[in-house]
Amino acid sequence: MNEQLKFKTTIHCGGCLAAVTPSLNQAVGEGKWQVDIDNPNKILTVDANAATKETIIAAVGKAGFKAESLTV
Repeated sequence: MNEQLKFKTTIHCGGCLAAVTPSLNQAVGEGKWQVDIDNPNKILTVDANAATKETIIAAVGKAGFKAESLTV
């Protein structure tokens, strides 16, 4: 299984997902990420080989949301 990066985010609904999708797809690639909006921390999981933590945080920020790394 691929290593994954996890982030706590402020992406909390389908509308938020739609807003952040173009930015994340451009930064890490389509199908390389997902957000668990049912989790209280709104966990974004990204394929670790797709991008760096900084790139992912910047991509989420570009869409107007915050992401905080949970991966040590």
